[in-house]
Amino acid sequence: MSKITMHETTSRIKVENREELIELLNQQLANLSDLYSQTKFAHWNVKGANFIAVHKLFDKLAEEVEDAIDEVAERAAALGGLAKGTSRMVAEFSQLGEFPEGTTDCMSVLEVVSEAYANVGNRMREAVTQADELKDANTTDLLTQVSRMLDESLYFLESHGV
Repeated sequence: MSKITMHETTSRIKVENREELIELLNQQLANLSDLYSQTKFAHWNVKGANFIAVHKLFDKLAEEVEDAIDEVAERAAALGGLAKGTSRMVAEFSQLGEFPEGTTDCMSVLEVVSEAYANVGNRMREAVTQADELKDANTTDLLTQVSRMLDESLYFLESHGV
């Protein structure tokens, strides 16, 4: 990520730790924002016999990711940082691959979305460990909650037989 922009705060977390936490949170923000857009893309474009159930599932999952995006961004701001969540920032920093263009078949879309949720979930668990090492219980707790949501979402996706 790029240079950390910091704002004054009376937080008692050491500045060096806050800088690392803000960078960590912004990385997760980029990943979650990309995951959200890919989930909505899948929602809009999925086709097949199970269309309505999968279409609705993608919409529900996207809403949950959107809530997590807001929480992660606000945590970065609360630590005195700048939440880097514009589309261009997300495109630059996301660790997800591009959604394969032309993929609309229900099972193929489920597979692509499942892989994306697994990717972000694995990276989120790594972020939980890093936040814990930086001695910020609140960020650790937040990222753990997001990780749990991503794991449950992956369970719903994989339950379709992908």
